Amino acid sequence: MSLIIYLDGRFVKEEEAVVSVFDHGVLYGDGVFEGIRAYHGRVFKLKEHIDRLYESAHVIQLNIGLTKEEMTEVVIETCRRNNLDNAYIRLVVTRGKGDLGLDPRKCPKASVFCIASGIQLYPEELYQKGMSIVTVPTRRNNPEAINPRVKSLNYLNNIMAKMEAILSGVPEALLLNNEGYVTEATGDNVFIVKNGVLITPPPFVGLLEGITRNTVMELAREKGIDVQEKLFNRLDVYVADECFLTGTAAELIPVVSVDGRQIGNGQPGPMTNDLIKAYRELTKVNGPLIKNS
Repeated sequence: MSLIIYLDGRFVKEEEAVVSVFDHGVLYGDGVFEGIRAYHGRVFKLKEHIDRLYESAHVIQLNIGLTKEEMTEVVIETCRRNNLDNAYIRLVVTRGKGDLGLDPRKCPKASVFCIASGIQLYPEELYQKGMSIVTVPTRRNNPEAINPRVKSLNYLNNIMAKMEAILSGVPEALLLNNEGYVTEATGDNVFIVKNGVLITPPPFVGLLEGITRNTVMELAREKGIDVQEKLFNRLDVYVADECFLTGTAAELIPVVSVDGRQIGNGQPGPMTNDLIKAYRELTKVNGPLIKNS
């Protein structure tokens, strides 16, 4: 059965959800997006995702044309129309239709579409046993060129790194910045645990400030765990007690090997497992309900 897609003020069948070949999102990656999850009939952390979408649009001077309240209803109604209680939601805003030139002023109106469907980024086995990853040659975009904190449609940097991971026979990769510090994975944030301290890179190093990342930090602090945002390099990862990745699609997934070096005892660590459990419990109660009460 066809999905129902929101597109520029209408709900249409997926076969009818088309954008112009002159859309700047298609031609130049000129736009922003959010990946959002729904669990147990609720859209998880929806306010935070909407806020980040509008911040990204503000940075690239993109007028979305909808209020945050209207956009919130778009997301919820898209889930309703597809009768989904659990879903992966892709919310996209492009610069809209223009011409073949770069000038964004030639795009008078942004295009907005919302897709709600399913996703399984990694097999369940990896959540139980952990994954192996590698560091790849591709470096993270310089924040003064294309700032990774803007969740834009231009993901070629991430895709190139993903390709290098796949060629190395692993599903994910660590990206370093030009100074050699760990930034993030191709689609996830990175955490390490050392001597009971939970450590993740600070946003200025060149990373997307993930909603899941921030949620995990909040959960950890509620548990009395010392959480630090600080620079670290590959050596720090190699000698960490635990390592895991976080992302909307991935949730929390343990890492047990990096560049052939075993992390800790080679199994998902106790802090990682504890935070996975806490995160999954939070998804049961956080976010607006999809169905009308």
